[in-house]
Amino acid sequence: MKIRAIITGATGMVGEGVLHECLLDPTVEQVLLINRKPSGISHAKLREIVHSDFLNLTPIENQLAGYNACFFCLGVSSVGMDNEEYRRLTYDLTLYFAQVVASHNPDLTFCYVSGAGTDSTEKGRSAWARVKGATENALLKLFNNAYMFRPGFMLPTEGLKNTLKYYKYIAWLYPIGRAIYPAGFSALRELGVAMIKSVRIGYEKPILEVKDIVTLAKR
Repeated sequence: MKIRAIITGATGMVGEGVLHECLLDPTVEQVLLINRKPSGISHAKLREIVHSDFLNLTPIENQLAGYNACFFCLGVSSVGMDNEEYRRLTYDLTLYFAQVVASHNPDLTFCYVSGAGTDSTEKGRSAWARVKGATENALLKLFNNAYMFRPGFMLPTEGLKNTLKYYKYIAWLYPIGRAIYPAGFSALRELGVAMIKSVRIGYEKPILEVKDIVTLAKR
């Protein structure tokens, strides 16, 4: 199976890591990046659309057909943001984007990066976890094939430019954490590989915690 993927968030650490694995994988034949700013990356199988408003895709909608995967890595931190704005930029934006993509690619596999601690019940104390849970639940209803990825601490992929700066100070924790608490630690490379494999071979459950991500990446 050849994968033709749409990727969002490639100017951030997670999205760039997922893109990196797609460009390395021979089963991925085409990648469309949709970013708010140029990624600065060029590759033979890569095309990029720079578009500032992810809540209005009308100007680029006619370029979104012909894909069988979407790796949605775009996200914002809830720190310092009121709940209404966080929901708009997380739930509303993601669902709008997903609905537009689904309308042009009904058989597409949608992979969404949420995070460890996401609340599927939508009733917990943490506002961000409820919003992420609501987003996951809505996506699972929208697509026949969808996988929700919940990474924890991720070891950055060496050599990429969008690695969060503080990771260089705490990367030494990774081997210790992985040995003591493997349910909370994975590599960014494993997330990218697992997302690709979810499209190619699937997985037995739609929500992948850290251990599931590592398991699928090894298959």
